[in-house]
Amino acid sequence: MMPFLDLRSVNLQYEEELTKAFAEVLRSGWFVLGEKVIEFEELFAQYCGVKHCIGVANGLDALFMIFEAYKELGVMKVGHEVIVPANTFIASILAISKAGLSPVLVEARRSDYLIDVSKIEKSITSRTIAIMPVHLFGQVCDMDSIKALAKKYSLKVVEDCAQAHGAYYRGNRSGNLSDAAGFSFYPGKNLGALGDGGAITTNDDALARILNAYRNYGSKVKYQHQFKGINSRLDELQAAFLTVKLKHLDNETEKRRAIVKVYLQSLNVPDINLPSAHTESGHVWHLFVIRTMHRDSLQKFLIENGVMTVIHYPKPPHLQQAFSNFGYHVGDFPITEELANTSLSLPLWPCMSQQQVQEVCDLIKRFFSK
Repeated sequence: MMPFLDLRSVNLQYEEELTKAFAEVLRSGWFVLGEKVIEFEELFAQYCGVKHCIGVANGLDALFMIFEAYKELGVMKVGHEVIVPANTFIASILAISKAGLSPVLVEARRSDYLIDVSKIEKSITSRTIAIMPVHLFGQVCDMDSIKALAKKYSLKVVEDCAQAHGAYYRGNRSGNLSDAAGFSFYPGKNLGALGDGGAITTNDDALARILNAYRNYGSKVKYQHQFKGINSRLDELQAAFLTVKLKHLDNETEKRRAIVKVYLQSLNVPDINLPSAHTESGHVWHLFVIRTMHRDSLQKFLIENGVMTVIHYPKPPHLQQAFSNFGYHVGDFPITEELANTSLSLPLWPCMSQQQVQEVCDLIKRFFSK
């Protein structure tokens, strides 16, 4: 069976380096907020082109803590509204609601699955405090237009970069296109740990100061707590692993792009809508997502022929029981719902062979030839 994502092969490439990193942490005897975390934070900040990186426990905490820090600064308060795409993983919206803010969903575009910037302005009210663009599947949103709206209405911009490590827009990396950004290092991400992990990037000194304390029970000095913080720290071991893997990230991105090139050239099938990459965007192809009205039968056929696929995402956030109190209904976001019913993510990982890619393409063309 061909997996959707072969993390074993991805990580075994660096077995010697990862084993060495593990040994260094083990021998140090220091496992929380030590030298390895500091080293990774400095390297990742430099990679993204920002002043500050704050390592945290996971991607959800990264986004949630940004809003909490802004509340501590007096910039945001409970009840303020944050604009977020309707087509996203639930964590984007959970981060907003967990912070006591109100998510306001905006429709996506069929062409690239990203937030439809042309529909943002009509959703801005006197309570709107921020826009959260989600760089879904590895492609950066139209940040020039988003930042222009933010400037016009004095709003903060918070990037969800959970799927866009290393992506760029007009020469700037994701994580350096806004006031603050949240990253996830979940194992399946383009930059994935061997466990959970996350980070926040920002150029805002005051925000970084609060975040550094907030992740550690609101404390910078032991037993002195400035804020009602939480325990959300990137541990030494994952930081050491991420430092190893960060060195190889750009090379792995190029491998992803080579695989996608084969997909795009081979899947010239009338019944399939292929994903697109903007000319100004450095798409990193976290996922390769096609659309077809025959999605479910195609997925069944591929499984029967030994190829695993995944649906991102089969049920949109606005129709989840967890958000039933928001008052959204079926039909409120027809494009997002259409994407949920027609999208299929094909296998994609940096070590995937050209033969494997071609095998997937040949099976898909065989399915549609019938």
